[in-house]
Amino acid sequence: MKVTFGALVITAGVCGVLSFAFLATSLGTDYWYIIEMNPMNTTEFEDMSSHSGLWRINEGGKMHPDSIDSFAADSSKYTETELRMLSMHRAIVVMLPLSLVLLLFGGICGLVSALARSPVLLTGTACYFFISSLLTLCGASLYIVYSYQALTETKRLVGPENLAYIHTSFGWSLGLAWLSYGLELLTGTLMLIAALKARLRQRGTSKA
Repeated sequence: MKVTFGALVITAGVCGVLSFAFLATSLGTDYWYIIEMNPMNTTEFEDMSSHSGLWRINEGGKMHPDSIDSFAADSSKYTETELRMLSMHRAIVVMLPLSLVLLLFGGICGLVSALARSPVLLTGTACYFFISSLLTLCGASLYIVYSYQALTETKRLVGPENLAYIHTSFGWSLGLAWLSYGLELLTGTLMLIAALKARLRQRGTSKA
């Protein structure tokens, strides 16, 4: 079945909108990292389970706004390892929102290039989405590294035996960020194919 130019740009537009929606939801929710306490007879651990986002932590059913503020942290109070983790967190909270902003402008560029049927603009928009996806990829990957280093540092400070009843996992907010990344790649690929079709059509028109 032959895929038309219109079908390509419409599909790319839908993927771009979904990518923006997934990443915005991911950044606005607090299920990036989940800490769960295994069932125990003692009640002192009942409210120690938590789930966290990029800026907030919900611990024991209580929200702690602005509890993760790496920019306002006093660097003199932290060790070298902790300072490195703060730098990683700063990079994460810059790259991911920046990727969201790029997605918004990418949608505008995609609409203009699709209406103009310009191969150059379509190719530029595709590259634009690939750059945006790279930021999302770096931000999500860096968050995983950051989380593992935080867990390693916690084990070093309190000892592995004190974490025996704790289960940690990544949440669905991080999953949405990865979905957004995949859709950004798909959008860029579809725009490239649309650019190729537009270029072939221009060549056919010029020959005629």
